[in-house]
Amino acid sequence: MTDTQPYGTPEQPRLAVHGEAHLEVDPEIAGITITIATRGTDRRATLDDLTRRNTHVIDLVKSYGDTIEKLETGAFTLTPELTRHGRGERVRTYHGTVHITAELNDFTTLGELTTRLADLELTRVDGPWWSLRHDSPAHSEVRRRAVQQAVVRAREYADALGATLAALVELSDPGADHPAPGYGRPAAGGMAFRAATPGAPEPAPALDLEPQRQSVHARVNARFIMTPPKL
Repeated sequence: MTDTQPYGTPEQPRLAVHGEAHLEVDPEIAGITITIATRGTDRRATLDDLTRRNTHVIDLVKSYGDTIEKLETGAFTLTPELTRHGRGERVRTYHGTVHITAELNDFTTLGELTTRLADLELTRVDGPWWSLRHDSPAHSEVRRRAVQQAVVRAREYADALGATLAALVELSDPGADHPAPGYGRPAAGGMAFRAATPGAPEPAPALDLEPQRQSVHARVNARFIMTPPKL
């Protein structure tokens, strides 16, 4: 049956409020992007070199065991660079790249791995990007606090009218109609490390990375029925 009295009645007034909550929490995971590059005048030799570098990087990342939560290979390219030769064109050199993404849950490991990767020849590391897991307890906690804040606010309004809350008739999440962007996506900024020329005399010291606190927000709309106010 359709509700023809959305604003209630004098005997059962309705009260609409919203509740909000914010939390600042430590990140749970950090993501980095690794770009491996190579170049050469022979197509097959360039491809073989890129394959070797890619295997070395993947083995290095996997050597950190359970601290690696995700390891994925993205785009792979092998592109010829043309140059004019007489009246025509010929291949001058080949450029190869592979993009790899990794997510880690140990930030001490992150500093060490990032340094070791950036110390490799023709290897670039971008990141880190800090984030929470999809099922992080922080998301549940901030939603609970938003609901609690809505109830407290509604009680304060009712009390100001000499009334009390009688029933909850609606609780809605505004984010259900307009979902926020997915968790853990790279934001602007971050750090980029490009490998130096080959032949470094000794490995660089591990980076001391300070995790970036994550802001978690929730908002709910709530409607209540209250007892008649004492006006």
